[in-house]
Amino acid sequence: MARFEPIPAETEELGRKLIGAAIEVHKALGPGFLEQIYEHALCHELVRRNIPFEQQKPIVVRYKGIEIPGQRLDLLVGGQIIVELKAVQAILPIHEAQLISYLKSVELRLGYIMNFNVRLLRDGIKRIVL
Repeated sequence: MARFEPIPAETEELGRKLIGAAIEVHKALGPGFLEQIYEHALCHELVRRNIPFEQQKPIVVRYKGIEIPGQRLDLLVGGQIIVELKAVQAILPIHEAQLISYLKSVELRLGYIMNFNVRLLRDGIKRIVL
């Protein structure tokens, strides 16, 4: 992982498209639903916009020479961006730590926590770069 290098322009553009899709979902649904509702709606919007993604992508966690299965990413967009979806009162440090752990596990640098339980989605998006 090349830390401190700029995120590639194509990844940044993919991130902008992803956020646009999430804003569209939030405009239509607003806050108050379960996380899985937003996940399905966002996946539908990504398909509509021809943005490639994998939903509930299984990953393995490496620990002292072994691989431990059982962890899943909410969304992996374009093979480059991890999206952790939430429908909570607030994004907490533990949510950030979770996304950082995922990024390290799959050796990616860009991820977003998207909390749909807010009045304005821009207040519910946290960008994390390693």
